[in-house]
Amino acid sequence: MLEIEVLHGSLLEVKADAIVNPANSLGYMGGGVAGVIKKFGGEEIEKEAISKAPVPVGSAIKTTAGKLPFKVVIHAPTMEEPAMATTEEKVRKAVRASLELADKEGFSVIAMPGMGTGVGRLPKEVAGKIMIEEIRNFKPKHLKKVILIDLDEDMVKEWKKNL
Repeated sequence: MLEIEVLHGSLLEVKADAIVNPANSLGYMGGGVAGVIKKFGGEEIEKEAISKAPVPVGSAIKTTAGKLPFKVVIHAPTMEEPAMATTEEKVRKAVRASLELADKEGFSVIAMPGMGTGVGRLPKEVAGKIMIEEIRNFKPKHLKKVILIDLDEDMVKEWKKNL
C-alpha cells in the first residue's frame, strides 16, 4: 500500500522524483500551481507540455522539470481549457493518471498539490476526499509514497481529515 504523507508548504521544496501539475489539456501554464512551476522551473516546461497537447483529461504526460530539482513534471489535466471549472470525476481521473504514469516510469516518490481546487474551483473537502480515495485504491508496482503538499492550510486539513 502506498504511504501518504501530508505536508503544509511549497510543492517546489519537497524531496520527490516528480511533482504533479494540475494542468489543462492544452498545456498552457498560466495560473495557480502551473504558473509557479513555470516561473521557477522555466519556460521550457510549458513549451514541452504544449508540444504534447492536447492531453485528454484522464491521461497524463511528463516533461522536463527545467531548473527544478525533480526528474520530471507530470502534467495531469483537471480541465480541458485554462481556468475552466472542474468536476469531481475529472479530478479523480487526473489523480489516477498521475499515479499510473509515475508508477510506469518507476518513480518511488511523487508530490502533488490540491488538484482542481484553485482555478478549477472544486471544493477542498471534495478534492481532499477523492484524492485520498484514489491514492488508497491505487495498486503500485514501483511507487512507494505520495506526498500531498499545499500552501493552503484548509487543503492540508481536508487531507488529514480523510486519512
